[in-house]
Amino acid sequence: MVRMSADERRESVIRAAMSEFARGGYEGTSTEAIARRVGVSQPYLFRLFPNKQAIFLAASRYCIEGTRRLFEEAADGVAPDEKLGSMAVAYQRMIHEDPDRLLMQMQTYVAVASAEASGDKAFGEAVRESWLALWDTVQLEFAADVDETTTFLAYGMLVNTLVALGFPAGHRVWEGFYETARPE
Repeated sequence: MVRMSADERRESVIRAAMSEFARGGYEGTSTEAIARRVGVSQPYLFRLFPNKQAIFLAASRYCIEGTRRLFEEAADGVAPDEKLGSMAVAYQRMIHEDPDRLLMQMQTYVAVASAEASGDKAFGEAVRESWLALWDTVQLEFAADVDETTTFLAYGMLVNTLVALGFPAGHRVWEGFYETARPE
């Protein structure tokens, strides 16, 4: 049996946490479930992370950073007028193939709103910092065009909502999308 390094174990915990939080949300997910999924004890989990919120934040950042890298890779070497389509198709594929990514995004928005409603502004600031890196990546691909960046991300949020609501690919709600925005 090959032993994992602390960094590998930490990433394993983050991936497991993302799946658990995606399904159960912040409040509905126990650190015990995350530890069990990874095959470690809860005390070990808390040697890697100071508390549950830190685990959730790491999972949120992992999710957002994965999307940011996906956009960057999808646009790499693509003609400027094809970047939007390439990034949209890559994103659609990701949320269909790995629904936990979409669910984790949704849970992150809920957790930020809940934390801020209870006075915890630091959590929201940390998530917004990750999301701004995503924004900057998209804006860079669109040559700093704010309107294109806003439109692209707005369509993405609409796609998130429609997919989360379970609308199938052929449903009329997808009519009117530019061709690459339709789910496969």
